Amino acid sequence: MIIESWVLWTLLAASMQSVRTAGQKILAGEVSAEASTMVRYLFGLTFAALYLAFNLSGRTGAAPLPGGEFLVSGLLAGILQIVATVLLIRLFSLRNFAVGSTYVRTEIILTALIGAAFFTEEISPTGWFAIVLCVAGLVLVNIARTGTFHSLWNRSAAYGLGSGLAFALTSLFLRRASLSLGLDDPVVAASMTLCYMVLVQTVLTMAWVFVKSRHEIARVFVRWRASLFIGITSVIGSAGWFTAMTLESASYVKTLGQVEFLVTLSISWFYFHERPHRLEIAGMAVIVVSVMVLLTA
Repeated sequence: MIIESWVLWTLLAASMQSVRTAGQKILAGEVSAEASTMVRYLFGLTFAALYLAFNLSGRTGAAPLPGGEFLVSGLLAGILQIVATVLLIRLFSLRNFAVGSTYVRTEIILTALIGAAFFTEEISPTGWFAIVLCVAGLVLVNIARTGTFHSLWNRSAAYGLGSGLAFALTSLFLRRASLSLGLDDPVVAASMTLCYMVLVQTVLTMAWVFVKSRHEIARVFVRWRASLFIGITSVIGSAGWFTAMTLESASYVKTLGQVEFLVTLSISWFYFHERPHRLEIAGMAVIVVSVMVLLTA
């Protein structure tokens, strides 16, 4: 069986995202969510630029000039990813690592829904069935933590769903930005989008942190090893996501990308020593099944 290249790029991205998020969880204990978010862009910008330079060095002729659609879509994707990351980090302060990540799994469903409504992506009847399964899984996870239906829509749910929505829109806009370049080389298109987004995000997050708590900028440099680790893994993961989404629709990429969930659960269990409740595991398993059902769609 021949494995398509977008599958390999997605698997690389999903693995790196789990590792990077674990690093951010550790750093978030010492700095604010905003400063922890800044780290992934500030310490990743150099590597993003080097990755773009490497890909452009193999091309003949002038580099493609980005148009208005690229600039606007990339800007929106960059802002939305910042919002999603801040919400994700704040979510981890309310719920444990594995269960907190479960709420963000709604990203795949939201990507499919918004993509179908506004970005010409289609959802089959099987896909709608997967949506029902995902919602059921989220309900199970919440009941396991609260013991009741009454707290289904609490702050944790708001952070998780908000993060999932922002990540979904990020995926759709960055795919639009890459495709607007009209290049026959998806790696070059993805690396241009990546470098532009990281540059925008670095400027925005540094300005944000400087205004809100400028002393934290020095603090992340004191923890330069953890910050550098987050920056490198973030760029590798983003390169995978961006390339995969240039090759294939965002819905399919995000569906396959849910293998990250298994990596997240492993990190939660073996590194953070967190033991989810049996009902939580059942709910998370239902969400995994919904992802697999959606993939068949």
